[in-house]
Formats: sequence, structure tokens, C-alpha cells
Amino acid sequence: MSRSSGERFGEEDRAAVEPLAALVAVLAVGAALGLYVTALDDAAPSTESEEYAADAVLDRVERDVAGGGIVRPNELSRLDGETPATVEVVTDRRRWRVGLAGVDPAAGGRIDPRSERVAERSVTVAVAPGENVRGKLRVAVRR
Repeated sequence: MSRSSGERFGEEDRAAVEPLAALVAVLAVGAALGLYVTALDDAAPSTESEEYAADAVLDRVERDVAGGGIVRPNELSRLDGETPATVEVVTDRRRWRVGLAGVDPAAGGRIDPRSERVAERSVTVAVAPGENVRGKLRVAVRR
């Protein structure tokens, strides 16, 4: 039975929506917004990839210059020109550095360990035959 356009509807007849349909609509809108936010987050530039790159280079460099868990600074010369990074070994007494001239992650000639392009690790450094000291192995990757 149809109603004519002249009839008035009661309060209970206006804007009636099934509760299940409303719930489905809210869930659909929520899911769409969640996907949109995820897509925006993935599209935003991130420094995490630079951090992972620096960590990966640090792992490789440590394998190349350390023997038996002790970093040997004289092994750094083998890396010169091979690695896309600046590698630095620092102790209280001395600093050894090799790397590409185009890499400039430093302020005042020193690598800034707070940079996202820098990874560092505490290591044992052989400074003389039979003499080992604690130091830092730092790697700064270029962009």
C-alpha cells in the first residue's frame, strides 16, 4: 500500500534505519579511514631506511675490520674506496678515519653520532701489540 504525498508521517516513521545497517556503515567508514591513514603513513618520507642502512653498513664493516671480536684499525685501509660511508674508530687516545670524501655527516670534521645517518657501536680496539682498549666504531652513510 502506497501513501499519497498529502499524508503526514508520524515521528516513528521518519529517518528510521536498521541498527545492523548503521553498524555496517560505521565499520565501513572506519575501515576506509584506517586504510587511508596507513597509505599516507607509508607514503611519507622516513629516516628509518637511513637508520637501517647505517646499521647494515656498520655490521659489514665490523665483520671486515674485526678479528676475534677486536677491531684492528690497520684493517680500515682495506675499506678505503670500497664502502659508501665514512668509517671511524675512536679511542680516548686516537682516532682513525677512512671513507669517501663526498660524505659529510660531520660538524667540525667529526661524525655527529646523533644523526640518523650514523650508526655506532662500542668495540674493543687493538692499539698496539697485546694492548686493547675500549672505543667506538662509527659509520656514517651518504644519502
